[in-house]
Amino acid sequence: MNKKILLWSITAALAGFLFGFDVVVISGADKKLQNLWQSSDSFHGWVVMGMALWGTVVGAIFGGIPTNKYGRKNTLIVIGILFAVSAVASAFASDPYVFAFARFIGGLGVGASTIAAPAYISEIAPAKNRGRLVAMYQFNIVFGIMIAFLSNYLLSNLGENAWRWMLGVEAIPALLYVLFTLKVPKSPRWLLSQGRETEAKEVLKLIEPTADIDKLVKELNAHSDKSDSTETIFLKKYRFPLTLAFLIAFFNQLSGINAFLYYAPRIFEEAGLGESTALLSSVGIGITNLLFTLLGVFLIDKLGRKTLMYIGSAGYIISLSLVSAAFFLGWTGMAVPVFLFLFIAAHAVGQGAVIWVFISEIFPNHLRASGQAFGSSTHWILAAIIPSSIPYLFNHPSIGAGVVFLVFAGTMVLQLLFVAFMMPETKGKTLEELEVIILKK
Repeated sequence: MNKKILLWSITAALAGFLFGFDVVVISGADKKLQNLWQSSDSFHGWVVMGMALWGTVVGAIFGGIPTNKYGRKNTLIVIGILFAVSAVASAFASDPYVFAFARFIGGLGVGASTIAAPAYISEIAPAKNRGRLVAMYQFNIVFGIMIAFLSNYLLSNLGENAWRWMLGVEAIPALLYVLFTLKVPKSPRWLLSQGRETEAKEVLKLIEPTADIDKLVKELNAHSDKSDSTETIFLKKYRFPLTLAFLIAFFNQLSGINAFLYYAPRIFEEAGLGESTALLSSVGIGITNLLFTLLGVFLIDKLGRKTLMYIGSAGYIISLSLVSAAFFLGWTGMAVPVFLFLFIAAHAVGQGAVIWVFISEIFPNHLRASGQAFGSSTHWILAAIIPSSIPYLFNHPSIGAGVVFLVFAGTMVLQLLFVAFMMPETKGKTLEELEVIILKK
């Protein structure tokens, strides 16, 4: 593999590290903030904890606009700045409203990163390596999650204001990310879409130094010439890729993954573990997530996207059913953490490794950012609603954790049917080849 492509892909994928860190770092401050501001379960869930997710929804809905207009690279730079501002403002927040607004800013960065980073990597990657290169974005998400859990554990003994350090430390990697991203080139496919052929050729020479660049540009331009710049993803002929993007995002969140990551310490405490043990178990979750994501990244271009989704779906159904049974039957101690470790492993090797790769592959070049914005928006709207509801659902006398996890398990049966009967395999094909195949469906 071209070392420059690998380096640029890793750099862009580091947006995922900030994404993972930002989403999960709040878990260490969860109960501290609720006690500090004496918030009700609903206010705490929907405003204090949930506002970052609503920022993510806005970032996902509108992130395709700057990604298309100003380019993937420039959007990634702004994303890094948003994360840095959010971290500092969250750390110095004096009331829940300022805190919620600061977290909203970080959410904008998370939502936009799910569009710009996979789009950038998919457009510079060769077909045979595209899966693992785009999946590095997911790897960095889980690496960020693990570091956030570890950081929270290490900073938890700094007194009443430990939560400020937990949240503020994110500014350091965010600023470093901005500096790294300044060094990567612009996407050649985006440059061609803007009529900047000379710049595109310069980048393509770096990506494929042995290729006939004029011939390659001619082929890409010929494909672009068939595209109508006034089209939208909501035309009838794009109904199938739109449905695929919606369903894979829908099932991703109906597994309960974000609800669990946001409230891992709380869930472990519900299962009978002490506060310190719950935080330490969360670090274990981060390590498990990282290891199995690495496995998913390694396998995605070998076994394909569908095979990983089959494996993940089976793991989801088994693990979530066991977690639900544990809460219904009152199993305490380490039973729930073990089942949840299995759940995280199933997610990491399946949906976690596949979702951002798959969504970045199924739309035509001129609609990729818009299509990703749609899939990402679906993902994050559900990611805002479901975790924000967890404190209420867990504490409701007629619902509780057992029912919540049972619903998640049932939904994963539907995901298995989706993989079997609807999901196409996308490995090993160029983006242009996939456009032809998927639009025939």
